[in-house]
Amino acid sequence: MNFDIRAVTLDLDDTLWPFAPIGARIEQVMHAWLEQHSPATAEQFPITVMRTLREQVFADNPQLIHDLSALRKLTLEHALRRSGADMALLDPAFEIFYAERNKVECYPDAIDALARIAARLPVAALTNGNADLARCGLDQHFVFQLGSREHGAAKPEASIFHAACEQLGLPPAQVLHVGDHAVMDVAGAVRAGLRACWLNREGATWPLDELQPDLEFTTLTALADWLDTHLDTKDIVAA
Repeated sequence: MNFDIRAVTLDLDDTLWPFAPIGARIEQVMHAWLEQHSPATAEQFPITVMRTLREQVFADNPQLIHDLSALRKLTLEHALRRSGADMALLDPAFEIFYAERNKVECYPDAIDALARIAARLPVAALTNGNADLARCGLDQHFVFQLGSREHGAAKPEASIFHAACEQLGLPPAQVLHVGDHAVMDVAGAVRAGLRACWLNREGATWPLDELQPDLEFTTLTALADWLDTHLDTKDIVAA
């Protein structure tokens, strides 16, 4: 199967690195920080209660679903306010969260494969998450990062895919989006007119009937191998 691929857009969470370990570590580190700086907050909002609060804040503020940083900060604000804490702690608390959020541990294949792909094609990060590639130490592999917060809408909305294509200077049909999520990444990309690769690390069964990914691999290395095989030199666009 050959495509005229001139660039790649790449999801981050659960595509380059697993998010679950990050989320678990954030909870532990935040609770320890609150125990030290606002014991009343830590006592009223232990990890399980803080998690419930976060879920409630997310549910109550659907207008902010594209801005996970705002939702996280709002959760912290509610916890501090309800426990009578000094609200001057809000910004330092959020910085503790954000520092931990950007301590990522990539899948074993991810960095080498990403470097191989980026050597052949421009790669742009396209994410609903709030990771900062510079803080993660990975920005050198990307021509830019476009997040839902900056764009104002989240995947699977077509507009965020189209904004990335516009920034790449390419029509959607010449851009391959790669991600782990069947709806947010694959269905969103296909419906926006991009090619789509499902990075199915768990070997799951494709869950949608109405469309299929153009490509499916269990590792990013397999995609890099496929690109090496199928991209002609004339099709390569330098980053």
